[in-house]
Amino acid sequence: MSRIGKLPILIPKGVKVEVTDKEVKVQGVKGSLSCELHSSLKVVQKDGNLTVNRQGDEKQLRALHGLTRSLLANMLHGVSEGYSKSLLVTGMGYRAAKQGGQISLNIGFSHPVVIKPVPGIEIDVEGTNKIVVKGADKQKVGQTAADIRGIRPPDSYKGKGILYEGERLKLKLGKAGKVAAKK
Repeated sequence: MSRIGKLPILIPKGVKVEVTDKEVKVQGVKGSLSCELHSSLKVVQKDGNLTVNRQGDEKQLRALHGLTRSLLANMLHGVSEGYSKSLLVTGMGYRAAKQGGQISLNIGFSHPVVIKPVPGIEIDVEGTNKIVVKGADKQKVGQTAADIRGIRPPDSYKGKGILYEGERLKLKLGKAGKVAAKK
């Protein structure tokens, strides 16, 4: 039995769960999400908990057992509390600004980069250098944050770019620094 897969998932207050043979739909304060189930997996709702059961012991089913349980737990957390990722824009003259529902980034290119949020995702700007990506779907929040970071990843020599909040960047010595270090 999978250690992760066999754990019950507590359904938070204010969250409605609808389980069918092929799909689980979750609806809460932050939105609604759904997940398709493999034909050999069954989800049982009982006493305010969800449990995932499998109908075999093949390697693929054992892997899907834990994965499905984690996806359902993430969905329940997302619709009740939501997920967020913070990004920092660092560099001389680099800044972010919110224009309507879009974000405009001035990050060293000849033109500002405009980002339109994906449906279900909210992007906020705090100050001029902090971007906060919020939403109910953990995968969409993470992918949107990674896409924003990918526009100008941090430079390991100068330290400029877009990085996750709390990310530590080890700066490398340049060519002149290596020569000075040898002397």
